[in-house]
Amino acid sequence: MARETVLIVEDEEEIQELLQYNLSKDGFRGVGVLSGEDAIKKARAEHYDCILLDLMLPGMDGLDVCRALKKDEKTRNIPIIMLTAKGEEPDIVTGLELGADDYIVKPFSPKVLIARIKTVLRRKSAEPVDESAPLQVHGMQIHPGRREVLFKNKPIELTNMEFQLLHFLAGRPGWVFSRYQIVEGVRGDNYPVTDRSVDVMIVGLRKKLGDAGSLIETVRGAGYRFKE
Repeated sequence: MARETVLIVEDEEEIQELLQYNLSKDGFRGVGVLSGEDAIKKARAEHYDCILLDLMLPGMDGLDVCRALKKDEKTRNIPIIMLTAKGEEPDIVTGLELGADDYIVKPFSPKVLIARIKTVLRRKSAEPVDESAPLQVHGMQIHPGRREVLFKNKPIELTNMEFQLLHFLAGRPGWVFSRYQIVEGVRGDNYPVTDRSVDVMIVGLRKKLGDAGSLIETVRGAGYRFKE
């Protein structure tokens, strides 16, 4: 059985080797390159299921690599997870707007990284969500056309933003979304992104949902998900 292949774009060889080791332990094949230019050549010439992309690269930086890959028809559908340092929030936002699928901040747990890779691969292979279809999950009914939410047949009054947030998460139970992905999914790319705005929305939504609020789970260090 063919193993899924991950392209590791990381200029520090020790980190690259560590990533390859942890990927191989979990059944993946890791291929490493040290520069953005080599990453683009590799991605265009060979098949990769996912790309781990360090933003701080010599020469061509990670954002330029992401931009080039997402503009190329051959490579634009490859999921990209950005490897970032603390304090790089503006670059993270730019990367997500360019089409990157997720990010993880160094230093990170290998287990968390593997989980993120598996998540983006599941998203890639999953059928598209019909955003207009009513949802029924965990005793909750969500009707997009009527902007109506019922829990155990009792109506729950939500603002438009709260409804969009609930529908976005509930339509993909079990999937973990970062705060930036949530804002992008709910409001689009032009909404000013901050961690705080998403956290405040989640708190308000949970409060209005009452007993059903526990269906929205916090995933420490990653974001939020709707209970699977």
